[in-house]
Amino acid sequence: MPRDPLIGLVGKPSSGKSTTLNSLTDATSKVGNFPFTTIDPQRAIGYLQITCACKRFGVSERCKPNYGSCVDGRRSVPIELLDVAGLVPGAHLGKGLGNRFLDDLRHADALVHVVDVSGTTDSEGKATRGYDPSQDIVWLRSEIVRWIQGNLMEKWGSIKRRHVAVKSTAVETLQNQFSGYGSTSSTVQRTLDRLSLKTPLQDWDDATIERVVNAFTDEKFPTVIALNKIDHPDADKNVAKIAKMQDPNSIVLTSAISEVFLRKLAKQGFIRYTEGSEFVDTRDDLIAAGDPSGGGLKPLDEKLANRIENLKDMVLYRFGSTGVVQVLSRAAELLGLVPVFPVRNVNTFSSGSASSTAAFRDCVLVKRGSTVGDVARKVMGDVPIAYVEGAGGVRVSEGDGVAVGKNDVLSFKVGRA
Repeated sequence: MPRDPLIGLVGKPSSGKSTTLNSLTDATSKVGNFPFTTIDPQRAIGYLQITCACKRFGVSERCKPNYGSCVDGRRSVPIELLDVAGLVPGAHLGKGLGNRFLDDLRHADALVHVVDVSGTTDSEGKATRGYDPSQDIVWLRSEIVRWIQGNLMEKWGSIKRRHVAVKSTAVETLQNQFSGYGSTSSTVQRTLDRLSLKTPLQDWDDATIERVVNAFTDEKFPTVIALNKIDHPDADKNVAKIAKMQDPNSIVLTSAISEVFLRKLAKQGFIRYTEGSEFVDTRDDLIAAGDPSGGGLKPLDEKLANRIENLKDMVLYRFGSTGVVQVLSRAAELLGLVPVFPVRNVNTFSSGSASSTAAFRDCVLVKRGSTVGDVARKVMGDVPIAYVEGAGGVRVSEGDGVAVGKNDVLSFKVGRA
């Protein structure tokens, strides 16, 4: 199954970006019992948690995903992650790893900006105290805008002349320039719709071009702001300041190092922990709850037990989780991702061989506004489709839209209509 879209992790050095990436990919509990998978040195597979269709149709006991896992209707779906090169102010001018950062960035559909909210690292990731991390959010976005705007302005004169000569629409002209950033015509159209511009493209001034680039950046690179290191004493005041400046729906509070620590202990058999949860059970907890075996967990020494209790108080009970699992969920919300389940049999929801009873083996993620035909092309490629059936054997049109609970269970019948 295809694993796009691609989520890029960005952040300055020492922000916790690498730790966040590790915590998103190194799943250890029974809900995510699969290995860390590296596609290349910068790409890996993370797991987005969704509510599986098996729960809706009452077949959770038969749900056996080919990739990821599903336990009681809580499914982990593979999603591709990109570790974007670290950056510093001036990246658009080539400072630091700027050129590599911006080249990496163009492939991403959405970004997760990992911000060190403790204020203990400056703009270049060097140790300090009292730094204002809200500046990181401002300058990172500014680097992207300046990069795109600089590329556009270099050629603006010839762009205008060609636009007039061939009588192109503004969408066509801009898509020719923005395609290198992974844009589509619909992305450009949504950008212009945001601004409701009446001025012809050839008459745009510098301020209008800047407005267009800013709107395009928002449309092409929706961004989750992961405020990391929330357990640091100085984090609260910085979180409060950033919350006043940014859209609350874009913010997730995280402690990536806590998530990595908990998953490591779970893997070693010291605790019972489900990623994304606020609950951690130790051997003593389970014995106190009536399980004399303590769940088969190993006993903790005093130092480790105290550390877990502190983590519960400072992170889990206070914030509800380490926030790491919620980062991908928020990115999926910003992209409007819809999980769709291709099956062979729309009555039993099985796939593969006729003798197989396993349900909902596959799941693909498509963007909001996708049609049945879009899903067919994503799953089947250029194979001709005779017709498509939905749940219960109801035929659906390739032009019908898909959404959660609507045309999200599909069977593609190959052949000529």
